[in-house]
Amino acid sequence: MSHTTTPRRARGAGRHLHAGKFTYAVLLLFTVGSLFPLVWTAIAASRNNQRLAETPPPFWFGGDLFANLTTAWSDANMGKALFNTVFVAGTIALTTVVFATLAGYAFAKLRFRAKNALLLTVIGTMMVPPQLSVVPLFMAVAELEWTNQLQAVILPMMVNAFGVFFMRQYLVSALPTELIEAARVDGAHSLRVVWHVVFPVARPAMAVLGMLTFVLAWNEFFWPIIALTQDNPTVQVALTGLGQGYIPDESVIMAGALLGTLPLLVVFVLFGKQIVGGVMQGAVKG
Repeated sequence: MSHTTTPRRARGAGRHLHAGKFTYAVLLLFTVGSLFPLVWTAIAASRNNQRLAETPPPFWFGGDLFANLTTAWSDANMGKALFNTVFVAGTIALTTVVFATLAGYAFAKLRFRAKNALLLTVIGTMMVPPQLSVVPLFMAVAELEWTNQLQAVILPMMVNAFGVFFMRQYLVSALPTELIEAARVDGAHSLRVVWHVVFPVARPAMAVLGMLTFVLAWNEFFWPIIALTQDNPTVQVALTGLGQGYIPDESVIMAGALLGTLPLLVVFVLFGKQIVGGVMQGAVKG
């Protein structure tokens, strides 16, 4: 029995697995469900406020898209908001990737006192609601005279516990201790080990963490709405200015939301393949 099944398994090992109709149906369902909010935002942005209030709502595009986009761009100071958000999200993503990789490497491979206790403390901060730190954080920002300045948003988010834990878990399995010891035997100091050994090995996880952090920083609303005003906004802060008035123009609000979403789509289209490749490379290494 074993002699007959083994050749069959060997012959089937090199074959490609083909998805069935049920798999395609499930994938199509999830794809439509994922794209529907974006498509509905574009449809609503192409209509006027009166048509959106009717029942049933429109399910196809209208002719007011460019007019609503122009109104949202000018009314929400969207040009400055996009520049500020790109700068804030890019800086936060870069610093988070660098600092989280350094901390993750320390927790994964270095030996020092109270390492486990410090790691538990870092993980424990993930359980603290961010709303609890708003009052002391705003007092510190006001004391430093950083109100309505971008550094008030950047500095509190330069590193996070999730990034440290994520990089630590990746480096535990992906970075061989023998590789670090070989570099030290060759005379490499700590910074050179990090630059020439740790960073190259951690590159797939760094790419994934950078992408996730950039998206989270781009969509961050709670702290920027407290620290910034409409004179120096990020995208999420600028969009709140479109909802003001006795009867908010929902079509213009949707146009502003579409303007704030398009850069993320561009980033994913340009770098999505590299991110997925990094995830797969990390899986192979793990």
